Formats: sequence, structure tokens, C-alpha cells
Amino acid sequence: MARLTRTAKSVLVVVLVLVAGAAAVAGAVVLSMSSEEEPAPEPVVAWLRGSGSTAQKGAMDAWISEFSRVHPELRVTYEPNGSNAGIEDFIAGRSAFAGSDVPMTPEEQARADRRCGGRAEHLPMVVAPVAVAYNLSSVPGLRLSPATLTGISTGRVTKWNASEIAADNHARRLPGTHVHVFHRSGESGTTQNLTDFLRATGGWPYPPSRTWPGAGRGVTSSSGMTQVLQHTGDSIGYVEYGFASSARLRTAAVRNAAGEFVELSPESASKAVQGARVVGRDGDLVLAFDHRRKVPGAYPIVQVTYEIICAGRPDPLVRTFLDYTASDAGQSYLALYGYAPLPHDLLTQVRLRLGPTS
Repeated sequence: MARLTRTAKSVLVVVLVLVAGAAAVAGAVVLSMSSEEEPAPEPVVAWLRGSGSTAQKGAMDAWISEFSRVHPELRVTYEPNGSNAGIEDFIAGRSAFAGSDVPMTPEEQARADRRCGGRAEHLPMVVAPVAVAYNLSSVPGLRLSPATLTGISTGRVTKWNASEIAADNHARRLPGTHVHVFHRSGESGTTQNLTDFLRATGGWPYPPSRTWPGAGRGVTSSSGMTQVLQHTGDSIGYVEYGFASSARLRTAAVRNAAGEFVELSPESASKAVQGARVVGRDGDLVLAFDHRRKVPGAYPIVQVTYEIICAGRPDPLVRTFLDYTASDAGQSYLALYGYAPLPHDLLTQVRLRLGPTS
């Protein structure tokens, strides 16, 4: 390349300075336009914490995500630490609401009432079917009666080709492998709902309980149950349908009181809830299921997750959030996450209990 003269060098320096200055001005204009087109996000001015049921985690995650989009100034968090832990958090004032798969005991209710300075109430918010999930590659479409499920869960039925399982699955080839049973460790609302069903329909020899008294190995949390079933062949356990569906676990069709083996779906689970009775006092929406009631097409193992809040002195932030979860929008997409929406009549009662949010 030819060498530049001193004059040429001077001209080049001037040109470069002018170009750099023009670029800086243009960049400043672009930044100014961007700041005008994209205003700073609205600051969070209030926080709301809930905790409890792992069964409703999928629904709660979806609700919080959409609610935050509509109300960016309100931040809601939810810790899925189990129904019992959620109730204790609420009683101790560590959370504004608790998620629970079972109603509070009388002792818990009394403590929660003291915490509220009035009445603590249960609001049913989501139907979470309990899946009997299994890992048995050679047997799609497994069918189980309550009595057979009780036999497996108590350790009386130990082989997959046992006569009890064979009777439920006519003309099916069943392996002679050992049945690996898994259950929730610690206190679990899902455990209580399952044992309540088995006690009423399958000859379960123990009282319904949040802690598992039967056979098998304990697993922490619903996600833990999902993982162990995914990686253990010849296994069976129970977990909320949302977890089983997301993990693509096989789920058994369970015989209902009408004598039908019904596959689990949001639609079949919703049918089971339609016959539930409200048994709470003073307008409290605690539900009771009659597992012996013959409802055609109903999947029989379901649980309703409650949001526990203070009734006497409503927290406006809690009411604003739960008003959304109980809205048509909040209930409309639950089936996408393995849940069933509340029946219309029950949803109407929930909205009346919530009242105005202003």
C-alpha cells in the first residue's frame, strides 16, 4: 500500500473523528427512541405468599404466571411444601393463605381461628385427581378394583400375575415379577384422600390418615414420586394426575361404585366431584365425598384442594388473587395441566364467599 502524505493523514483523521461523532449521535438517538418505546416495568408494590399442597402446584404456577401479567404490581409466590406444612405456615402467620388437600383438623381449625382473630375458612379451588401410576411396559391399560389396590398397598398382593390382578384384567398376559410399591413419606393430603377411598370401597384395614400405614417405600413429594416411578420397573404408586400426565406415566383404570373401570381424565374426575356435599359450618365450604355413590363415568379417586384464608378480616390482596383463580379465566385452562375445573354450582358458592375485592 502507498504511504500517505502528511496532508492526507490529517484529512483522514478529521474524517474518522466526524464519522465517530455521527455514530455516537445516532446511537444516542436510537437509545432515546428505545427508552420512549419501552417504558420501565411497573414496580412491585405488594407481595403475597402462600404455601402448602403439592397437588395444586401446576395450577398455582399457571395462575401466578397469568395473574402477574394482569397485575404486575402484585407479586405472588407459592411454596409447595405439603398440606400439613402449609397449614402450619398459615397458623404461624408465615403465609397469607394455605393450600391443603384435606380440611383442617379441629385442633388446627382452633389455632387457625386464633390466628385470624375470627374464623378461618376453606375455599375449594381446584380438583386434583389422584392417579394410580405404574411402570409396567408389557401391560398398557391396566385395570384395578379397589380391593385389588388395597391388596397391593398392604403388601398382600406381591406379584403382578397374582390372581387378584388377573381377575381385573381378563385375557391379559401379566409378568410374574415382584410389585414394587411406593407411597408418600411424611404427612400428605393425597395419602389421606386415597386411604379414605380405599377404606370406603376396598376393605382398607386402617383408618384414613395423612401418613401411610401400608407396605412399600416412602418417597418425598409428588415430584419425587413421579421420578421414582419413571426409573423403577414393575413399580406402582399414587400421584396427582398433573404430575403423572406431564411425565407420561401410565395410569390404571380404577373401578368405581357403578362397577365400571374408568380411565382418568379431567372430565371423568369432574363427574365424581358433582356428587360431593358441603358439610362445613357457618358457610365454610368443606366437602364430603360418598365413595359408594354410583356415578356412571366417574373416576373415583379425586381430591379437592382448598385455599385456607381468614374469613372475618379479608385481606384485599388474597381476595384479589383468589378472585382471579375462581374466575372463568382462571378455571378455564386447568384441564391443560391435569386438573378438573370446579363444578359450576360449587364455583358459584366460592365466589359468594370471596365477595367483592375492593
